[in-house]
Amino acid sequence: MKLQDLEIIITAPPAPGWGGRYWILVKLTTDDGITGWGECYAAAVGPEAMRHVIEDVFGRHMQGENPENIELMFRRAYSAGFTQRPDPTVIGAFSGLEIACWDILGKARGRPVWALMGGRMTERVRAYTYLYPLPHHDLQSFWTSPEMAAESAADCVARGYTAVKFDPAGPYTIRGGHMPALSDISLSVAFCRAIREAVGDRADLLFGTHGQFTTAGAIRLGRAIAPYDPLWYEEPIPPDNVAQMAQVAAATGLPVATGERLCTKAEFAPVLRHGAASILQPALGRAGGIWETRKIAAMAEVYNAQIAPHLYAGPVEWAANIHLAASIPNILMAETIETPFHHALIKGGLRVENGFVIPPDAPGLGIEVDEALARAHPYTGAGLHLEMQEAPCDYENGNSFQGGAPSEG
Repeated sequence: MKLQDLEIIITAPPAPGWGGRYWILVKLTTDDGITGWGECYAAAVGPEAMRHVIEDVFGRHMQGENPENIELMFRRAYSAGFTQRPDPTVIGAFSGLEIACWDILGKARGRPVWALMGGRMTERVRAYTYLYPLPHHDLQSFWTSPEMAAESAADCVARGYTAVKFDPAGPYTIRGGHMPALSDISLSVAFCRAIREAVGDRADLLFGTHGQFTTAGAIRLGRAIAPYDPLWYEEPIPPDNVAQMAQVAAATGLPVATGERLCTKAEFAPVLRHGAASILQPALGRAGGIWETRKIAAMAEVYNAQIAPHLYAGPVEWAANIHLAASIPNILMAETIETPFHHALIKGGLRVENGFVIPPDAPGLGIEVDEALARAHPYTGAGLHLEMQEAPCDYENGNSFQGGAPSEG
């Protein structure tokens, strides 16, 4: 069995675009006709440029190879161009292709991917979700309304969720870490208070940030929200400074989570070594794929840390996350996004049931991709999957983080 053909589909979820402006799906076919699907969560270059990167990585390191040889193909990509260091664009391309290899291997053997990775440790995976507007909420004012957020949280708990994430702490910008506005701190406290009152002890609060603060600013904000006992404080400073992130964890006493922007075990290892985070959030479409992330999870075991796979993408990456989650002993929970488009794109192959996801027993990833639907929603915009704003933090008029990206733009 050899990897033979590659197809790439760049599909745009309908507005408001939860999961980003577009998703990069890859379809591999072997010389004996087995197909596998993967998803690349790499967004540092535009989707058409990324298409060429994916084609180059496949043609250079994978085409004609046995899909079983994942370690060999990873080392080729990791070493490309005399690097042997994390390159998020190249490894992001490889990650989606690697996921497709596992889908092929599972189908060839008639077994789910989790069964090929040591078997199932977890019968059902705890899910969490962002707080998104309910149908009657105003889309613009939702992101600065503790009352609407509390109502959304109560709705999530009523549907079985035991953890909800929200991020009212202001903008992430190209300027690096900033000191939060006092109004951002006050709004964050108000969100925590209102959501805690709405859910009580029925759900954990997951406080999201996007690496936007200085060390001192993250400590100020963390101490302000600490009375509401969030389960985690997500990426409080830029992820490239793990020693400073460890200072935030020590000074606030909050569990710190990080990892959606990190790539391969080489970038996750210092996080553990410095005690910067006790919860790792790899995105399998960027971190190196399923096998590399399995190694990251094993490293985390040694440091008594847990894994909470990140998802701000499409449902193919979600499927990979769930198979990893099912096979490791230190899974905490997995991010989910419930939209009709996510559901339809994999024909309902995965779903959240009363706050948990049941790992599929079907071969491979256990999903069937609706290829016609994916092709019927091409991305025609100019923006990247996610983007940082250039404007600095507004200390005069306040700030609003809009909770993700619209599908157009």
